[in-house]
Amino acid sequence: MTLQDTLIEVQQRCQQQLQQALTQLDIGDQRLADAMHYGLLNGGKRLRPLLVYAGAEAAGARWEDVDAAAVAVEMMHSYSLVHDDLPAMDNDDLRRGKPTCHIAFDEAAAILAGDALQAAAFEHLAQAPVSETLKLRWLQLLARAAGAAGMVAGQAIDLGHVGKLMTLDELQRMHEFKTGALITAALEMGAAAGDLSEAQAQALRLCGDAIGLAFQVQDDILDIEGDTATLGKQQGADIARDKPTYPALLGIDGARQKARELTNVAIAQLRHLPGQCHTLEQLAHYVINRDH
Repeated sequence: MTLQDTLIEVQQRCQQQLQQALTQLDIGDQRLADAMHYGLLNGGKRLRPLLVYAGAEAAGARWEDVDAAAVAVEMMHSYSLVHDDLPAMDNDDLRRGKPTCHIAFDEAAAILAGDALQAAAFEHLAQAPVSETLKLRWLQLLARAAGAAGMVAGQAIDLGHVGKLMTLDELQRMHEFKTGALITAALEMGAAAGDLSEAQAQALRLCGDAIGLAFQVQDDILDIEGDTATLGKQQGADIARDKPTYPALLGIDGARQKARELTNVAIAQLRHLPGQCHTLEQLAHYVINRDH
């Protein structure tokens, strides 16, 4: 099966489960419900749920064992996009080819929808039909990746360095928090349903870290070379905001080389894993060859 076939299968599976999860939530306000639906179901590649399933495969677990984790990760990711697009953050008006949540509704509605999606992610995990041990592990992984040791820290560093110079090490640290933490957590949450030794778990983390950083390097390249229609968001936004990027520090060719090196690092870790790693290997290549 090609990665595209797998991705389509994940998108269909995830969309159905996300819709069902929202239906099961007790949402006390219709406008809030509409904004949550808009932020969560308004397209998207669903790469992070795919990473959950790929992590499960690599650890010898089944997709059905980790459906709840895939849903929760996508809820968390969607919340982060809704908030990142806000005027106080990146101030974007286009996401996934459509108006951002605060444009389609209003700023307050977007803030509240993001808050609610974050809470819904944890509620969904807490109700998952899995062992208490696995449930606790999922909650720990997602909470750490989403909070002050993960996405929130990355966004804070990003906002604090607009128009300022950053070293390559500082830029990498920022993106390890902002983008990489949730990507690595998605892999770990999938693998937690299997049985990995500590050495195998470390190999999986290194793979996730490399994929996450490669994903961001390619994002930086696409901000320069992509087009708005294909990207589904405003091309050139990072340059317009004077944000530090890999092409700015390394040049386009240097950034491409960095992405290739990271892909090789990710793939090299796969030989240490006991399960099926075909999807994960395909995904590592896709991350740096995608056009959106």
